[in-house]
Amino acid sequence: MANTAKSKSSVLPSGGGQALLDPSDTLILLLDHQAGLFQTVKDIPVADLRRNVEMIAKLATLLKIPVLTTASEPNGPNGPLMPEIHQYAPHAVYVPRKGEVNAWDNEAFVEHVRASGRKTLVMAGVWTSVCVMFPALDARAAGFDVYAVIDASGDPSDLASRTTLVRLVQGGVIPTSTNALLSELHRTWARPEAAELAKLYGLAAPNYAAVAESYQKAQEAAKLAK
Repeated sequence: MANTAKSKSSVLPSGGGQALLDPSDTLILLLDHQAGLFQTVKDIPVADLRRNVEMIAKLATLLKIPVLTTASEPNGPNGPLMPEIHQYAPHAVYVPRKGEVNAWDNEAFVEHVRASGRKTLVMAGVWTSVCVMFPALDARAAGFDVYAVIDASGDPSDLASRTTLVRLVQGGVIPTSTNALLSELHRTWARPEAAELAKLYGLAAPNYAAVAESYQKAQEAAKLAK
């Protein structure tokens, strides 16, 4: 089910934005980003994974997008959630589970999703092949539009990740990246948060931080030369 109910602010007179995420209809779900599970991730460097999740948390706060977090069993070997999520998205709501592997099997979690009133779900988690894929497919079956942020998620192998990506697409889930998510929600530099959004690109694309730094230095040198 494609999301056609776009807010006026997200669709331009030219028609641009009709196929893109609408921040006013988006709910971010960060699933099982747990310290123990991070030690099993092999398809992406864990430092990159954590940095991407941090970016999403900061983006959600900046654009006032609601966030739900959850963990299957934080007191077990999977470990606690990475603290950066609630540090940078203090408005995030943690929904405890009773051991369910699939967050969509937990009634309280699904109730929180439905209570948001939002129909577009952006998911990321560890493992991609389990903690993201299971609720993503169930959410699609329940009528939600679902995006999976692949580089804010992690799997035990490249093979597991590639296999998961195929099944997500077959199930109607849209794969995306942190950089695409940031740009898609950002949309225009003509907005009051532009300076803060620019800083986030240094997290999503670290080399871009060097571009910004070199530009700033060039501008400062030009002013001194006058």
